[in-house]
Amino acid sequence: MEEKMTVDKMKKEDLELLSNKDITNLILEESKKPLNTADLFKKIIKLLDLPDETFENKIGDFYTSLSTDKRFVLLENGCWDLRNRYTSDKVIKTAIEEDDDEIDENEEDSITEDDNMEDDYSDNDDDSYNSDSEDDLKDLVILDEDEMELEE
Repeated sequence: MEEKMTVDKMKKEDLELLSNKDITNLILEESKKPLNTADLFKKIIKLLDLPDETFENKIGDFYTSLSTDKRFVLLENGCWDLRNRYTSDKVIKTAIEEDDDEIDENEEDSITEDDNMEDDYSDNDDDSYNSDSEDDLKDLVILDEDEMELEE
């Protein structure tokens, strides 16, 4: 019986050919349990032998990449796991979907404020409008180019 190679036993050179998301997928397959973002990323940094400052500089990008990859799901406890381990009724919204909902609520608030502003509008508020200006325009004549050539 052939033993499957674990991510811990893979050569660094082979791991470097994989994306962080692919390595995360391997880690979660082997772990059999959900892991939080920090633990996953620290394990990747250790496997790839990256400098410690990589964690602080790239943890946000790593979180975003997991959020946008359909293989992973963010659970209520803040841990990531493989989506294929869950039925749809156990899966919560991903971070991206939650952000979209927050934006929609903010947009609704601003639309309501805009509507209220329109309701409060009255003609008396516009000091630049002068009813005499309509009288100034009554003698206005618009000529097209052909008419202008005839006048010359």
